[in-house]
Amino acid sequence: MKRQNLVIKKVLLNADEMGKVIDRMVYEMIETLSHLEKVAIVGIRTRGVILADRIVKKIEEKEKVKLATGTIDIALYRDDFFKGLSSPKIGPSTLSFDPEEYHIVLVDDVMFTGRTVRAAIEAVMDYGRPKSIKFVSLIDRGHRELPIQPDVVGKVITTKRDEAVAVFFSETDGEDKVVLG
Repeated sequence: MKRQNLVIKKVLLNADEMGKVIDRMVYEMIETLSHLEKVAIVGIRTRGVILADRIVKKIEEKEKVKLATGTIDIALYRDDFFKGLSSPKIGPSTLSFDPEEYHIVLVDDVMFTGRTVRAAIEAVMDYGRPKSIKFVSLIDRGHRELPIQPDVVGKVITTKRDEAVAVFFSETDGEDKVVLG
């Protein structure tokens, strides 16, 4: 989806609502993740990285712990990579830890078919086999093609398959909001 061509039908979350949803997700993660010193938060490029950074800062602030972090780029792991994608931008994957020593939490902005998460799991496994992998998503819009569900979700939104959900972050877009297009 090209953001510049997106016709916004509806604002699903404004900045204040988005902040509250992320705060609730952080509290849920703190409650469900044990031994935070062995948890690594990994953002899926591109917007999952921004969300992961926010989550990490909030958990570290609240729990007074330093988390292992990383970013994963799934472009080369996509099952539709050679099916007409227009020059995907490939960024670096960086894991500042040995995955085999950690419980990994993958973070992305929107959960849709499950294909991005599948690709992210494959990418992580190329670095080593973690103790476990969990998945966190700000928005779950349904329409699964694979049996993958988020362990923590900010908001479930009912959409039509041909609609788009876009997450805007102040760091990259100048404002926080989630929209339906």
